[in-house]
Amino acid sequence: MNGNSADGGGLVVVSGPSGSGKTTICKALIEIPGVVLSVSATTRPRRQGEVDGRDYHFLSPGDFEKKVENGEFLEHAEYNGNRYGTLKADVERKLAKGLTVILEIEVQGTRQLRDSGIQGRYVFVMPPSLEELEKRLWARGTDSEEAILKRLSIARSEMDMAHLYDHVVVNRDLGEAVTEIRRWLGLEGRGR
Repeated sequence: MNGNSADGGGLVVVSGPSGSGKTTICKALIEIPGVVLSVSATTRPRRQGEVDGRDYHFLSPGDFEKKVENGEFLEHAEYNGNRYGTLKADVERKLAKGLTVILEIEVQGTRQLRDSGIQGRYVFVMPPSLEELEKRLWARGTDSEEAILKRLSIARSEMDMAHLYDHVVVNRDLGEAVTEIRRWLGLEGRGR
């Protein structure tokens, strides 16, 4: 699969630790005309307000494994006890339309894409510091202390993998981070 299109679209991979701001950055990027977010599949339980097919494709562990066995994922990974993956057919359909497709994925998934030779633009969202990341995770109020400590441990190892990416943006200020990524992707003149 070629992640870049001759008519302006292409694959953009965005990763970063939980709490780095990557989801908020991706939401800002999809406000740009022609930029869409790939909806990941997951085995994790649905959170209040989440909609199947919009936020994630929520799958049972058995259904997820069947899709892995059938080669239906572009990449898949386990994070914090749950499985996540990008459905190949969905991404290929969007790329064929000339869209810029954003994959918000874990570092493990990026490694799989890189190892498979998947072309695209890879960006890593880095928090200003581990201390700031910890503050953000506590402020979200969605996780237990145990889950936050586990996320911080995972964040340390993810930050060590930033070299897998073409561009690293330190998210000190959300607006500045979005502007930097838009500029780097060549999207600053499109839409909002």
